[in-house]
Amino acid sequence: MLLVAVLFIIFLAMGMPIAFAIGISGTAFFLQHPELPFTMIVQLPVSQTQNFTLLAVPLFILAGNLMNASGITNRLIKLASVLTGHMKGGLGQVNVVLSTLMGGVSGSAIADASMEARILAPEMVRQGYSKGFTANCTAWTALITATIPPGVGIILYGTTGEVSIGQLFAAGLFTGIFLMIAYMTTVWLLSKKRGYKPERPKASFGEKLQAVKENIWALLFPVLLLLGIRTGIFTPSEVGSFACVYAILVGLFAYKELTIKKLVQTLGSSVLDVGAIMFIIALSGIFGYGIPFERVPDILEAAILGISMNRFIVMFIIIIILVILGMFMDGSVVILLFTPIFLPLAVKVGWNPVHFGILFCTIITMGNMTPPVGLAMSAVCSVMDIPISEYIREMWPWLLTTIVAVSILVFFPELVLFLPRLLF
Repeated sequence: MLLVAVLFIIFLAMGMPIAFAIGISGTAFFLQHPELPFTMIVQLPVSQTQNFTLLAVPLFILAGNLMNASGITNRLIKLASVLTGHMKGGLGQVNVVLSTLMGGVSGSAIADASMEARILAPEMVRQGYSKGFTANCTAWTALITATIPPGVGIILYGTTGEVSIGQLFAAGLFTGIFLMIAYMTTVWLLSKKRGYKPERPKASFGEKLQAVKENIWALLFPVLLLLGIRTGIFTPSEVGSFACVYAILVGLFAYKELTIKKLVQTLGSSVLDVGAIMFIIALSGIFGYGIPFERVPDILEAAILGISMNRFIVMFIIIIILVILGMFMDGSVVILLFTPIFLPLAVKVGWNPVHFGILFCTIITMGNMTPPVGLAMSAVCSVMDIPISEYIREMWPWLLTTIVAVSILVFFPELVLFLPRLLF
């Protein structure tokens, strides 16, 4: 596997698309082992996608795109503004809350960061927020979106590690709200120091109630997903189908903004989104075959446990590795390739697989916000047309907040596990 890993790194450095880097470097493993049937290179990508639970991934991607096309995004912006626009750093607070609300709609950190960079960031800059603050606020708060159900990374982790997706959704709901509070505090402190003002006067109770009523269908979405799985009405894959039907009904009859033309466009863009991620999933079957074959999990486990048997030290070693991986690789790829390596180790030293999964997905997604390759960082800087150096200059308060928040989640697992245990 050493040759496979070296080739993979070389291909990434060359700028090769991630799916091809995975597939071609994985093929090198079979060239090293002529005793293995060469037909496996064709069979493995096919078998990798023949997983019923994995059907939830394209369904939730489609559901998220349908929800966006249904006119929900503009209503959520209004709701976020009504709820938090009166606080210090009003538009920054709106940015944070919008990412939380979008978690139940898109489930993608990069999609959320790109959307908010186009919609909210220009207005924030016009109102006097620095470009570095705006870019970091937009990128880092997208971390919340990935934890609120239905996060695609959480579905991939649950499928790959055979962990209850329903429990992961419940744990992710709390984690997202916890991160929202942490980032709102950061915005408040920075805004107080820099004199960033509220966006609007405090809304009346009637205004808040009206905004909630307008968004009730979007707000109910993650709750219905959890209830559907908890009551046994749906499996994770079936709840993805329900999500698509729900999104279409909301768009057609509740908000009446989903036209046939929009529906066709949404289906087309969803095919591209699904095709990209499923291609990566398929080719990861070639790459991943050699990991258990050469006992990589056992070797890595022995190396880490040789340093310490303390579960907290082991966890922080894993976190450091994941942070580095997340800086250079797409989160979906890291989850697919490294869940089979790190999950057994984490369970062996005493970590709950649901708790570990939420930390795993959060840390991996954090790599999207950090240099040198962070995809959310790059997307925001590209849309806002600012140099990455300016982003990095103002990144440190956000990075510190995330480190503190993750540390609290590590040392107080009951915070993450309370809701899953209550519901399941």
